[in-house]
Amino acid sequence: MRVIATAGHVDHGKSSLVLALTGTDPDRFEEEKRRGLTIDLGFAHAVLPNGEGVSFIDVPGHVRFLRNMLAGVGAVDACVFVVAATEGWKPQSEEHLRILELLGIRRGIVALTKVDLVDDDLLELATLDVSEHVVGTFLEDAPIVPVAATAGIGLDDLRAALVDLVADTPVAADRGRARLWVDRVFAAKGSGTVVTGTLTGGSLAVGERVVVGADALAARVRAIQSLGASVEQIGPGNRVALNLAGLDYTAVGRGDAVTHPDRWHLTSRFDASLVVLDEVDHDVSRRGAYAVYVGSGEFPARLRILGTETIPPGGRGVVRLHLQRSVPLLPGDRFVLREAGRNETVGGGEVLDVAPVRPASRAQPDRSIDRVVAEHGWIDVDRLELLTGVRLDPTVGSWAVAPGRVEELARTVRERVGSAGPLGLDVAGLDSRERSALATLPDVRVEAGRAFPAEGRDEFADHPALAILEAGGLAPPGLDGIDKTVVRELIRRKLLVERDGVHFHPTAIDRAGSVAASLLVTTPTGFTVAEFRDAINGTRKHVLPLLGELDARGVTRRRDDVRIAGPRLPA
Repeated sequence: MRVIATAGHVDHGKSSLVLALTGTDPDRFEEEKRRGLTIDLGFAHAVLPNGEGVSFIDVPGHVRFLRNMLAGVGAVDACVFVVAATEGWKPQSEEHLRILELLGIRRGIVALTKVDLVDDDLLELATLDVSEHVVGTFLEDAPIVPVAATAGIGLDDLRAALVDLVADTPVAADRGRARLWVDRVFAAKGSGTVVTGTLTGGSLAVGERVVVGADALAARVRAIQSLGASVEQIGPGNRVALNLAGLDYTAVGRGDAVTHPDRWHLTSRFDASLVVLDEVDHDVSRRGAYAVYVGSGEFPARLRILGTETIPPGGRGVVRLHLQRSVPLLPGDRFVLREAGRNETVGGGEVLDVAPVRPASRAQPDRSIDRVVAEHGWIDVDRLELLTGVRLDPTVGSWAVAPGRVEELARTVRERVGSAGPLGLDVAGLDSRERSALATLPDVRVEAGRAFPAEGRDEFADHPALAILEAGGLAPPGLDGIDKTVVRELIRRKLLVERDGVHFHPTAIDRAGSVAASLLVTTPTGFTVAEFRDAINGTRKHVLPLLGELDARGVTRRRDDVRIAGPRLPA
């Protein structure tokens, strides 16, 4: 499916042409029919002679309704540019052409209308007039097709030209990031909120969750229609009507966007290129009441020119734009800039950065992914994709990292490990970037959540306290002179065992288990605390903690006043 806009000066026959091609009158309102003037966007579709479907967006030609025209051409693939042979090139012809160029439209047809009202000489002059005006534009090599919609002249030729135009227009890409700029919203009886627009960037399916507008209002796709038929799923490049459940129609309007949750960055500040039209008769500066037209929306904005104070007519520059609301944008999106005070189209350009990091005084935006990574230093690849639409393999962990930054942070982490002392560095205290850098260090080992120099002597494995406890056997001395932090680390590493405030070497617990096993061989019905005390020649201070540890490990089980065999009693 291709979406084609009809553009051109008021009263040059755009709506009549769409009606003749599709059988649908794009003028929907009574006032439009009464005045014979297109006020708002009109929509129609047709099947071309080769079987291809095509959707038309008929835009107003009068300067008073330029904002409606801009709302309709933000997501079209090509255009039918309409010029009446009776009047020739007019001011709105020029402005519409410049707007289409600023929005990146690169394919089109010129329909020279009302040819039944002129003689051959005037038709030839009108054709030459159009040819001269489109020199240097994307329409320079476009076919000029003479037609008369009401008389049926040239319609077959126009359909044939449309077949060629569609064949030459690339199919919309599916990048898995659906976005539908809303150009119409209404409440359908018995169905609720319905929005229409041109779907770009990805597919939508019935039942999917979506978000709408600057506040990311949640909704569910209840039904989808395209070309008047209901479908379960629809791909990019199609005119679509969405029936949205869970959303009141008063909460959404033209200029809102329907997107997948968490797949778009909503921004009210972005850097962009700006081309100022030759026709502007003054330098463009930050002074002015500007409006940005992107997608189907009109958004009041403040303008900051980067690197200079002004951009002259016909000049190019980079700017930072501050909108009054957030919109889902990606680098590469096109926009038009108008100045309300002068009621003029200033120019337009391309979004370069949807989340600028540097202050305006130092910003040097472009479309480079390397620049984005360099300015962030470290950026999660999921967020990078959100901001740029490009998926990179992570440099380390889940991060895309500017050159040299991993090594720089790794040196800092290595120094912290080296100065952490015998307890090592607690890995839980590191942030995700530091943990990623830690994983790149071959000379650091991580044990039980703590990092140590890989070649360093393990001061805990050889700690003097262990030898003292081991020598003490089943009646070890206390560790009153040992730092409590060291004792906790020895316990955490299972180098010693603590039970009821008494510390044992692990070998003492094994010996106690063997004693218990021997007692149960001679007294399988169980042994008492006194019998165990006599067997180890110990005191109550050590006997009760030892028996408590054996119970806890399942070596023994307590039954009334005796211990019986547990499931882990040694042979």
